[in-house]
Amino acid sequence: MKKNIWDIFAPFYTTFMKFDRTIYRFMENRIPKVIHNKEVLEIACGPGVLSKKVSTVTKKMIASDYSEGMLKEARKGNYPSQLTFEKVDAMNLPYEDHSFDVVMINNALHLVPNSIKVLSEINRVLKNNGVLIAGNYVEHNQGFLHILWTKQLEKAGVTFQSKWPKEEYLQFLEDNGWKVLNQKEFHGSLEFIYTECLKKE
Repeated sequence: MKKNIWDIFAPFYTTFMKFDRTIYRFMENRIPKVIHNKEVLEIACGPGVLSKKVSTVTKKMIASDYSEGMLKEARKGNYPSQLTFEKVDAMNLPYEDHSFDVVMINNALHLVPNSIKVLSEINRVLKNNGVLIAGNYVEHNQGFLHILWTKQLEKAGVTFQSKWPKEEYLQFLEDNGWKVLNQKEFHGSLEFIYTECLKKE
């Protein structure tokens, strides 16, 4: 995946997020209940829209991304003092073992070159009783808007590394050390599943 593509998309990405307003409205309401008074890492925060909304209830939150352009957008405007934005490679997290109570990665596991490695890194930095929030698009190539958007991304050089149907995505999490405790599906032009997971013992 070419990170400079995301730098190019960064100034416009918040506009694209409006197509998913039902999903983001749900996450803005649900996630604060999970991360209240916790130390949180967000991976692939993009322009930081969700980060700024939910970080108000945290003890500390690091919102990270691999794209300098996305981080530039994220750092604009006002945001809570406990929120910081950092440039991070999701496959090589620069944090100590067992550093966070919650790790969030939404709409990104299908884009990274090695999603298993990313989950391994999340496992490492997450506390033993910590929670993984991993919402993701599923059922790729279904729905006009989804097909149009993914084709435009692919033309620009963004490759979808994984295209999981819903059940395969849930199984992927289970197979890589996570127990899915809570899930919610969103049906429409974009198929999305929100998940909350615990490490398997």
